[in-house]
Amino acid sequence: MTKQAIGVFDSGLGGLTILSALRRRLPKEDLIYFGDTANVPYGSKSKDAVTRFSLAIARFLQEQGVKLIVVACNTASALALAELRKQISVPVMGVIEPGAEKAVRTTRNGKIAVLGTEATVKSRAYPKAVLKRSKQAEVFQQACPLFVPLVEENWAQTPAARLTAETYLASVSKSGADTVILGCTHYPVLKPVISRILGKKVTLVDSADTLAEAVQTFLTSSGQAAQTGKGKLTVFASDDPHRFKRLAGCLLADKIGAVRLKKLNV
Repeated sequence: MTKQAIGVFDSGLGGLTILSALRRRLPKEDLIYFGDTANVPYGSKSKDAVTRFSLAIARFLQEQGVKLIVVACNTASALALAELRKQISVPVMGVIEPGAEKAVRTTRNGKIAVLGTEATVKSRAYPKAVLKRSKQAEVFQQACPLFVPLVEENWAQTPAARLTAETYLASVSKSGADTVILGCTHYPVLKPVISRILGKKVTLVDSADTLAEAVQTFLTSSGQAAQTGKGKLTVFASDDPHRFKRLAGCLLADKIGAVRLKKLNV
C-alpha cells in the first residue's frame, strides 16, 4: 500500500492549492489529481449533481488503485462526503474538518467568519464543524459566488477581483471576526486581495496545510506512508486539458506536467 498513489479531486483549479501543500509535506508520495473542469463551478449546483460528479470521480480514482482520496473541494466535502464514504472502498478525507479545527485554534475573540460558495454556506457544514469544537464560538457566513470564476479566468489580480471582494467582505468586517476561513480551495489564490481589505488583525485560515498535515498523520498511523523515492504527479481534467495546464501555470509556481483528458461518466 505504501507506493499506491493518493487521489485528489476538485471542481477545477482550486484544489491545486491543496495539491501543492501535499507535495511539499509528502514529497515521496505519488499523487493523482482530477479537475472537473467540465462541471465547474460546483458551488451553484444541487446536492444531487455534486454527489453524482463526486462519485464518478472517486470511482475513477479508485480504479487507478489509490490508497486514499482527498476531496479538495469544500462544496463536495459539504454535500457529498457522507455518500462517498458509503460507496467508496478506500478512505476518503474532506477539507472542512481540518479547516474548522485550525480556525478554533486560531481565533482570539471567538468570532469566526466563513467565506464559501452558495452551496457550502447553505449546507452550514462549517458552523456545525466549528461549534462541535467550540460551543462558545460565533460563526458568520458569507457566500462569494463570483470568486471561483474570477480565479478560473485568471482574474485574481484585477480591479474586478478587488471590487468584488470589497462588496463581499464589507459584512465580514462588520461581524468583528478575527479569523476568516477561506472555505473554498479557489479562494487562497485571492488571499492577497482579501488580506489587504480585511487588514492585518484578521487571520486567514487556508486549510490546505492543515489538510496535508492530517493526510500525513493518517498515512503514518496506518502504516501506508511512502518510505522511499520521489513522488510522481499525474493530472486529469474532464474538459480542455490545455487550458487547465495554461491556467495552472499562471496560478501556481509548481509545474504540473502533462494534463490528460478524462470525461466523466455521469
